[in-house]
Amino acid sequence: MPLILLAVSRFSSSLGCFTHSRNTMKLYSLSILYKGSTKANLLKAAYDLSSFSFFQRSSVQEFMTFTSALIVERSSLGTRATIKEQEYLCHVYVRNDSLGAVVIADSEYPSRVCFTLLDKVLDEFSRQVNSTDWPSGSPATVHYTALDSHLAKYQNPREADAMTKVQAELDETKIILHNTMESLLERGEKLDDLVQKSEHLGNQSKAFYKTARKQNSCCEIM
Repeated sequence: MPLILLAVSRFSSSLGCFTHSRNTMKLYSLSILYKGSTKANLLKAAYDLSSFSFFQRSSVQEFMTFTSALIVERSSLGTRATIKEQEYLCHVYVRNDSLGAVVIADSEYPSRVCFTLLDKVLDEFSRQVNSTDWPSGSPATVHYTALDSHLAKYQNPREADAMTKVQAELDETKIILHNTMESLLERGEKLDDLVQKSEHLGNQSKAFYKTARKQNSCCEIM
């Protein structure tokens, strides 16, 4: 949510078109992707956009998908990482078999619970969906229905954390921390170009992003 939410917060502060309320710790999205040789393939995703106004949800969801795919594409196999962008955190785990997952949360949500959730959904998904379907599957064709229930169940980290304490080995796993999304980009790459080329973003979302950049030219979204 880096990318869209930072744009949203600055764009809406001047035009009042987007409203984002947050009263408690929150998980916003949970995605499973396959890391291909050149791009990430979205297999399944679940979203909780209840803290956004109805009219902004479509664009927010698209930017969450865009962000999750970009993170998986730029992550190495067998790594766990957290990308921090102001008050938001994106947690990613890409396994050695190229199956990856991303959960987007606010900064108050416990990271340990997020990584436990990623481990759980990847293990479950890999047991239920044949690996031959990972490179070419899509949310419409992949038969895995547990993401929405996992996202809902883990909204309360206190309840979820009771299940994670037995997994002490996760605490000893090295987790890479990136302080901004920009640190994932290759030298010379520009976020603006990636947004315009993205297959995950519709014309309305791209237009919103472009307008937000112009309205906040004195500020940096990244």
